[in-house]
Amino acid sequence: MKYNIRNFYLCVILFCSALVFSSFVRYVGVGQKLNMPYKKAGLTEQQAAAHLLSRFTYGAKVGEVDEVVKMGLDKWLKKQLEGNLEDQDLDKMLEKYDAIRLTNTEVENIYPRTPSIKRLAINEGYINKDSVSSGNSKYERDGLAAYMKAKGYKPLQELYRQFFSQKILRAAYTNNQFREIMTDFWFNHFNVALNKPQCASYVPAYERDVIRPNVFGNFEDLLLKTAKSPAMLLYLDNFTSSGKNDPMQNQDMEMQMANMNPVQLKRAKERIQKLKEQNSKGGLNENYAREVMELHTLGVDGGYTQSDVTQAARVLTGWTIAPMGEIGYGSAMRKVVERIGEDKLEKNGFVRDGDFMFAMNRHDNGEKVVLGKKFAAGGGYEEGVELLKMLAHHQSTAQFISKKLATRFVSDEPPKSLIDKMAKTFQSSNGNIQSVLIAMVNAPEFWSSDSLREKTKSPFELAMSAVRSLDATIKQPYELYSWINKMGQQMYYYQAPTGFPDQGQYWINTGSLLNRMNFGLALASQRIPGISLNLPAMNNNREPESIESALTIYSKLIMPERNLEETISRLKPMLNDPNLVQKVANAAEQNKAGKQQDMMGREDMEMITGNKQTAKIGSGKKANENPVIKQQAGNNTMLAQVVGVIIGSPEFQRK
Repeated sequence: MKYNIRNFYLCVILFCSALVFSSFVRYVGVGQKLNMPYKKAGLTEQQAAAHLLSRFTYGAKVGEVDEVVKMGLDKWLKKQLEGNLEDQDLDKMLEKYDAIRLTNTEVENIYPRTPSIKRLAINEGYINKDSVSSGNSKYERDGLAAYMKAKGYKPLQELYRQFFSQKILRAAYTNNQFREIMTDFWFNHFNVALNKPQCASYVPAYERDVIRPNVFGNFEDLLLKTAKSPAMLLYLDNFTSSGKNDPMQNQDMEMQMANMNPVQLKRAKERIQKLKEQNSKGGLNENYAREVMELHTLGVDGGYTQSDVTQAARVLTGWTIAPMGEIGYGSAMRKVVERIGEDKLEKNGFVRDGDFMFAMNRHDNGEKVVLGKKFAAGGGYEEGVELLKMLAHHQSTAQFISKKLATRFVSDEPPKSLIDKMAKTFQSSNGNIQSVLIAMVNAPEFWSSDSLREKTKSPFELAMSAVRSLDATIKQPYELYSWINKMGQQMYYYQAPTGFPDQGQYWINTGSLLNRMNFGLALASQRIPGISLNLPAMNNNREPESIESALTIYSKLIMPERNLEETISRLKPMLNDPNLVQKVANAAEQNKAGKQQDMMGREDMEMITGNKQTAKIGSGKKANENPVIKQQAGNNTMLAQVVGVIIGSPEFQRK
């Protein structure tokens, strides 16, 4: 009996040890221990919590700093790095956006491109071909609309509208704020644009299936998945890239010609001639190979040459898209699949992975050398995978990715000491993104005074932080999208593969500052349709005694744990002008472009208020008078003007 009991306890101990070890492995797998040295930087726990919220969320809500302190900074950040908190409220909001859940094939079948629909409408008699050539646009539009209705097709703009709306709702309401921030970061890094029609239909699934699930994983996986995505293959033209044909292919066909009938013989000769023409010209496209080195991995100074670009492009020939939809892209590959047979693709060197296809008949089978590494002749799909893995783990990639992350989350010019620490972790952790982020947060540089509030919000970040800080209810998210465009950021439409610049000087000029102030006033006074808020509730329905009191109270609520004396002093004169809202709106309309500035200065205040004596603007009251806040009829209240000015202030633009 004693023996059995001893064995029982031994098994229990071993079982518990295994559980502890497995949990330890999981913990180590996501990075080193969190050890944030904010106290050494002279920050209180509240200030450190505010800094975390400013960097890793779209803005702190009222009271959220205290919530993070109560939970514990390390525990809060760990949950954000895991990124799997429940989002029941958000999920319910997104239920009505059915298009954002469609596969690429379903999108092709429901939201086909206009040229495809037009061609079918002409073929089926809904549009007269002559009317198209004569430019009878009304007849063409009516015919196109009738054809789409008859076939059940929907306009692509409806898909885009849902896509824009879901991004805004996610940023505003998700509990997994850091995951959404990182989704924005990686989408921008691996940028694809809606203004390239060929790839536009695939952008929603690209963000949903390729970017968002992989933002904290290994960089290698993210690189491979983006490379195989239809959106990227079409955006950077790799889907058409093909190598010179193997001469043996022509010889095999010539040997078979002896047994062909006259018709087959004629076709074979035509095919051989076509192959020879392609051989002389080549179908190589270097766009993706260049950008995957310059923008996705090594960086412009990463040590590669033009020869490396050409050789890498050869390695990646044949990487294309699988057949999707009845009339969409991939129809050429559909014919190949039908000819070879679905069950014989792998045997013939083809690889099909979801919407990606490696077409062996388009691949350059010759020997290649990239960055000194030789890829032997006769390679196929695997040599492309090997190339991308090599790039993902390159020392230059570790530096380049670390610098981009530090630029996004620390400062526009991050210190080299921080980048080196992050790059070292990148290499030691096999490119684990989560571990690199932890290394960043564990570094003193992240908490230094040079990093606090030194990043400038993009228009999207400004809008999202504003609605979060005011606890706004969003019923019509597309209205916010329109305002974000007006402030200078057309989401998903940045045409260059670089993505939006991540430095303040790109966003801030006189015209943009006026638009930001205009947005703040419009939001606070509830003049943006479908966006509602309750400003008195933010202060527990206690009415401030004066404009100055309201400015102080709401500045602290909206911008917690900041030194606001200078901000309040600069904003106070503006609130005595009863015509401020109209002046800002007019000035924003007239100053769509202006001189570049780092932050709003006195000149901007003078331009907005129309008066150099900023302490005596508008109302005619003495500078030391503080009129009582009165809840006027409608939404145009003095409290709204106070809050609007805070949202548009230089300090609120900082994160």
